[in-house]
Amino acid sequence: MGFLLSPRSIAILTRTSKSISKEASSQMRAVWRLRANEALQKTVPDYRVIVEIACIRSPEDLLAVKRAYELRYKRSLEEDQASFTAGDIRKLLVAVTSAYWYDGDEFDETMAHSEATILHGKAFNHEEVIRILSTRSKSQLNVTFNHYKDFHGRSIKKGLSGGPSEDYFSALRTVIRCISDPKKYFAKMKMLSRVIITRTEKDLKEFQELYLRRNNVSLEDAVARDSSGDYKAFLLALLGTDEN
Repeated sequence: MGFLLSPRSIAILTRTSKSISKEASSQMRAVWRLRANEALQKTVPDYRVIVEIACIRSPEDLLAVKRAYELRYKRSLEEDQASFTAGDIRKLLVAVTSAYWYDGDEFDETMAHSEATILHGKAFNHEEVIRILSTRSKSQLNVTFNHYKDFHGRSIKKGLSGGPSEDYFSALRTVIRCISDPKKYFAKMKMLSRVIITRTEKDLKEFQELYLRRNNVSLEDAVARDSSGDYKAFLLALLGTDEN
């Protein structure tokens, strides 16, 4: 299992693991805040962590994480992203982190048709791509992605297969995966700790069922097998399972 939090971070979080069901929201936000900071402090910043937090969390959750980040580090999350990243990846990360996506189901077919065309091809305008991904609702974006596949015969993820900056295109694909099908994105991940602490309490049960179907082993058994000590206890507490 991937190790994402520092020993100090784990120690802070596991002090309250027994009562996590009562304070799930605040504890999870503390985890996301720590993960974001540690991801940015790496020699090569882990943009995937930032994308997961920005693109899978609800608008209110993301706002709460950003507030917690600023309170703890005396800087905004966007400020640190600007300091530790560069180029198009910086523009993309700051844009999706700054977004407050409408959370409803409405969409505009005409807009989706037009913007699916903008997203096609390696000669597209990067500023326009970032604008679309950071200003449209997730429902709108998913309709746009479907139009892209209908028009061009392949998914947008396959269409964004490379370019001048492979890291940037990889980040774009991660944004799209997290928006279009977050459960499928996480079901393919091997770092279970990252999966568990990124899911919300309300959809963790659904993910547990999906994980069991895909891997023929329960998420609880996988955690028990691949982790140990306080971190194991913390992850099992998030899953609502007693270590004993």
